[in-house]
Amino acid sequence: MSNQTLSMTSDLYQYLLDTSLREPELLKQLREETAKDEMARMQIAPEQGQFMSLLVKLMNARKIIEVGTFTGYSSIIMAMNMQRPAQMVCCDMDEKWTNMAKDYWQKAGVDDICDLRLAPANDTLDELLKSGEQGSYDLAFIDADKANYDDYFEKCLRLLRPGGLILVDNTLWGGSVIDHQKNDEDTLAIRAFNKKRQQDNRIQLSHLPIADGLTLCVKV
Repeated sequence: MSNQTLSMTSDLYQYLLDTSLREPELLKQLREETAKDEMARMQIAPEQGQFMSLLVKLMNARKIIEVGTFTGYSSIIMAMNMQRPAQMVCCDMDEKWTNMAKDYWQKAGVDDICDLRLAPANDTLDELLKSGEQGSYDLAFIDADKANYDDYFEKCLRLLRPGGLILVDNTLWGGSVIDHQKNDEDTLAIRAFNKKRQQDNRIQLSHLPIADGLTLCVKV
């Protein structure tokens, strides 16, 4: 028995996967193909994807913003669980990675839902706000360059309806958030983001130690 979150040993982590993970074969294939890329560490963990898909289903989400698409794992697992008709705006800058995403979107049958915007995410979010979409989205997932996390958050919060959910990835940053020898731009940005959210009265907050840290923010 424990009154704080358990440390996750390799064996305990494997047990967690063995007793709960229900990963579709197509997503397993995508994860294995992505693992060959030198930046594969940007791939979300499968148990995180499953948790996110559950949140999408619980919310009956129809409109989602994804900031950082990479090879498509998170967009697919969310899109597969969205209420139809559905729309997901996917923001990314890299054509090579998103070409893989588009291929797997088609295989998963969600290519009609995923609307890829190859441009700086801040520009895409500004365009959505200018086009009158403020307050219309159910969920946003932020998993991109850390220095812009706060900007992405502020714009996504404006685009979300009351009761909408923002999911923010990598908020424990491999433990670097508590390592004061680490003071690079990304680590400092995540520390500042976490501190600001703890004091943010516009949201209800939960910071979970799943994968590399996942912050849940419900717009009040």
